[in-house]
Amino acid sequence: MPRRLDLATWISVVVALLLWASAFAGIKAGLEGFGPGELALLRFGTASIMLIGYASVIRLRLPDLADVPRIGLAGALGITAYHLLLNFGETAVTAGAASLIISSGPIFTALLAMVFLRERLTVWGWGGIGIAFSGVALITLGEGTGGLTFQPAAMLVLLAAIATAAYFVVSKPLLDKYTPLAFTAYSIWLGTLPMLVFLPGLLRQLPEAPMAATLSGIYLGVFPGAIAYALYSHVLSKLPASIASSFLYVQPVSATIIAWIWIREVPSIVTLAGGAVALVGVALVSTRGRVRAAS
Repeated sequence: MPRRLDLATWISVVVALLLWASAFAGIKAGLEGFGPGELALLRFGTASIMLIGYASVIRLRLPDLADVPRIGLAGALGITAYHLLLNFGETAVTAGAASLIISSGPIFTALLAMVFLRERLTVWGWGGIGIAFSGVALITLGEGTGGLTFQPAAMLVLLAAIATAAYFVVSKPLLDKYTPLAFTAYSIWLGTLPMLVFLPGLLRQLPEAPMAATLSGIYLGVFPGAIAYALYSHVLSKLPASIASSFLYVQPVSATIIAWIWIREVPSIVTLAGGAVALVGVALVSTRGRVRAAS
């Protein structure tokens, strides 16, 4: 039987999704002063420092040595790979389109859960996957310049969606052992370490970057970074990975509105049409795509 969500979990879902929705516009704003890798390091360097301070106050214990490889894998997927791919993708893809592509994440979560967690897909599920991929293809065409042309950067965002889906699947067993905040801290710290290759570039760009871009990077680290990941780790600790990730498909609407208000960005009609098609497919997979276990 599906679990009922308590009020605290619902609040965590809503706040985390709103903060993550704002990140797409925040990334665009941050790219006005920083390179994609440097912006990712500024964001998660900020989040790491914030979490180190909190961990010192509460005397957070270190993870068990045996769990470090899996936590490191989660960090590499959900922090390093996801955010570098998304940032590089947003150098050419609009914030709204990026959020629409990322909303396909539940599709990949369902596929990965089928392979690694032995969840089964129904005919509706496979049909939804086909519809969703058709929508994503339309988005990649709508983001091209000069009409319907293929936008290669959209493929980076699609790879980011796959990375975050894998993060949900890898993280789930760890959240049975560690608190959401502890796991968030561990995964962000380990996921930030590979980004240190961008430290020389960040130190060069910081003095010359517009204040608005720097503040955007700090905002990304504190709110869509540390706070949103901690909130969604709480959600993931309460629900199966495939169900927790399905909430992501409501994110593009708020992301598009925030991008319009913050950076005056309006996606093309083709992009919006592709997003609508993709969301129909994701909704099918999320609601009717999996074989339910017998009660």
